[in-house]
Amino acid sequence: MNIHTILSQTECQRVSDGAVLPILSGCESSTKQLVLLLPQLGDFDSLEYAWWLRRDARRLESQGIAIRAVGIGDRSSGQRFCSYTGFPTDCLFVEPTDQLHQKLDLYPGLSLQLPGLSAAMNAYVNLLFMCAGIGSPGTLAEVFRGYRGDARAPQLIDDDEVIQAFPLPPLRGSTFRWAGGKGFQRPFELATLRLRNMTEVLSNWKTYVPNAAYLTQRGATFLFDAQRDLVYEHRDRAILGFAADMSNPLTFLSEMTADGDSLGHDGMH
Repeated sequence: MNIHTILSQTECQRVSDGAVLPILSGCESSTKQLVLLLPQLGDFDSLEYAWWLRRDARRLESQGIAIRAVGIGDRSSGQRFCSYTGFPTDCLFVEPTDQLHQKLDLYPGLSLQLPGLSAAMNAYVNLLFMCAGIGSPGTLAEVFRGYRGDARAPQLIDDDEVIQAFPLPPLRGSTFRWAGGKGFQRPFELATLRLRNMTEVLSNWKTYVPNAAYLTQRGATFLFDAQRDLVYEHRDRAILGFAADMSNPLTFLSEMTADGDSLGHDGMH
């Protein structure tokens, strides 16, 4: 299976203008191509991954990396997602099903089939089990890391930034200094950002999730060099498992050698 060929030949709807085009349209001349297969656009992982990419947007641009993402949803889902996360609409494509994810053999998530339930209801049940760590290894540990803090991770909220995460009152970033200091991910800092994401999605559920049947589907990250060889991949196996290093999900880009190879522990030669 040549992943780049599949992506090059797959057409999806672009969020910016609604055009149906090959996913890699417009980045043919780029030095590197970073392609994200996102789960549902209302998924924790999709929103959090977009946050990290926005945070490092200048570095990605300076490295000549073109980004394309495909998420499960429709154009309205994509527009809401981009408006909230700041992800560029011309880099996001949407598909109504998990057909491309399955073509690339990505993890569909827990898929218990309870008799008498619709596909959507089964997906809700399976999602609840996955949130409890069943069929989703590492999820609970990652949830706890969000509350506990992480000395290996960077500070996530600037001191003068104000975070609104209902039902909490508006919180200034400097508040988290009282939980442990500054310059690293403080206790409750990541959990607060995740609460904000959850509030956003639940307040606009039908927009983000037009078809709940694909709630458990996981995504992947693929990085291609100038010759369009696959030099890094990560296939998600869990909720809140969109990166090999969740403390700093874009670490694999920093580990790229001068000739463009990425040799992270989750990557490949």
